[in-house]
Amino acid sequence: MRDERKEALDAVIDNKQIKTVFQPIISLKDGSLLGHEALSRITGTSLIKDPEMLFSIAGEYSRLWDLELLCRTRAFETAYHLMVPPYDKMLFINVNPNIMHDEKFIRGFTKDFLMEFNIEPKNVIFEITERNVIVDMGGFLSTISHYRSQNYKIAIDDAGAGYSGLNLISDINPNYIKLDMKLIRNVDTDNLKYALIKGMVELSRESQISLIAEGIETREELSTLVQLGVQYGQGYYIQRPSEEIRDIRHRLIHEIYEINYQKDSRRKGKVPKEAVINVCKYTGIVAPGVTADYVYNVFMQNPDFFGLSVVENEMPLGIITREKLALKMSGHYGYSLYQNKPIADLMDRDFLAVDYQTPINVVSYLAMSRPNDKLYDFIVVTENDRYTGTVTIKDLLQKATEIEVDNAKDQNPLSGLPGNLMVEQQLTQCVHDNEKYSVVYIDIDNFKAFNDVYGFENGDLIIKLLAAILKKNIPYNNFIGHIGGDDFVVIIYDHITEQYFDDIIAQFEEKALKYYSREDRAKGYIITANRKGELEHYPLLSITIAAVSNQKEEFTDVYRMTEQLAKKKKEAKQKKMKTILNKLAFI
Repeated sequence: MRDERKEALDAVIDNKQIKTVFQPIISLKDGSLLGHEALSRITGTSLIKDPEMLFSIAGEYSRLWDLELLCRTRAFETAYHLMVPPYDKMLFINVNPNIMHDEKFIRGFTKDFLMEFNIEPKNVIFEITERNVIVDMGGFLSTISHYRSQNYKIAIDDAGAGYSGLNLISDINPNYIKLDMKLIRNVDTDNLKYALIKGMVELSRESQISLIAEGIETREELSTLVQLGVQYGQGYYIQRPSEEIRDIRHRLIHEIYEINYQKDSRRKGKVPKEAVINVCKYTGIVAPGVTADYVYNVFMQNPDFFGLSVVENEMPLGIITREKLALKMSGHYGYSLYQNKPIADLMDRDFLAVDYQTPINVVSYLAMSRPNDKLYDFIVVTENDRYTGTVTIKDLLQKATEIEVDNAKDQNPLSGLPGNLMVEQQLTQCVHDNEKYSVVYIDIDNFKAFNDVYGFENGDLIIKLLAAILKKNIPYNNFIGHIGGDDFVVIIYDHITEQYFDDIIAQFEEKALKYYSREDRAKGYIITANRKGELEHYPLLSITIAAVSNQKEEFTDVYRMTEQLAKKKKEAKQKKMKTILNKLAFI
């Protein structure tokens, strides 16, 4: 008797009827791309209708390994052909945990195999689904350890879909946890789901595991996840899976910026002087049902109008600029063709709208990164998504320049960061506002010794390196200051610990190595005279972090705060020095 299910399975595998589609995973802080999940799809006609069914049948007929190999190879081949090599984002690969410790899997996932596709192990994330029952947990954990030692990363997929998720998280200690789409659906209205995800966010902060929300389908879900502090997201609202690797929609990126800034402004309870509302003007609006002829006459009667916003029930729906309407209405047939059409048919629906509290520099960035044909369109300003007014590019850039000039007066010329005056102002503001904050003092260890050996020019490069790392890693709505020399101050508008900066320390130590000679890198230290003129061993550059917050202690003035910071810095230095001396004793 024919086994049609087996025949269908064999046809898919033997004829390689698998293609890969990619769905992006982005930061919910700034919309930047973390990487892509590689998803397998069946090509051609088959009795097997979806990948889940395909893998289930493959398990029944002992062809799971063959199917996994086909899907994985397709994913790497497709990524290689679609991207300019090498692929330098994170590639999330779904893997059945029960075949990971199969010798064929281990032999087939070597560094040489990856290098055929110009992909580094550090850019590959194994997605282990919580739905699969792990038969041999001991062997599985041993395999996970093996791959971790080769710089692969681990994600737990569908967290919240099974019943043993916390045990799996505890056993594996993954780099990422992917929250199941069922948990995400309607999180904006479901109090229980909201509470569950809030708990997962707290877990992620304490454990340094990043969360990825799967299946985001609405702006409301996205906004709620941002408010909760989930780090990354994917789903149809962000981008559907595609056979091409496509850019993230510009409109979505500015939406994420806007939601984050609304969140942080509500927490801080005021509108800063850098907010776009300070250059916003209330300009003319029209209803979507008015005719193009009506709008054309409005422009004719008001030569100073650069454009109009199309608004209904206080909600902006689109914009129409003088130039673009004139272009539509020109020519032999333009006027007669469009004069009686509703302006909703001609308006630009893909326009830039920002919250009134968004910083001017963020608005400038969003405006200047639009397509060329929209580059000089005016910007709509909203409050709670309701129309407030507009800003022209001229006014925006003029104000941005004024702010830059003001900031430059107290800017450290080497790092380009705010100097002592602005640091003091921000610290004073923290004390007076009585909102959540953490003040972090950052100091480069053994910087003087490095300067003595490698010179001031290289020392300046190290200062610039640390400044660049801080700018890249500290979310834009916080504060970074440079108080001189190798000393920096960061203000995070939340309660954190020094562990928040572990990744920054690791990045700095890794990148600073290139400024040493090969010999000094190999030794792990340099030798130079100390302040007494005696030769001494100095470890390679690192940074010391000291932090205080108002979580347990309310500071009444800046002096008390900086005094506590100095004390913590001294303790951290002494602790680090003791560890270093113990190591050097064996050299």
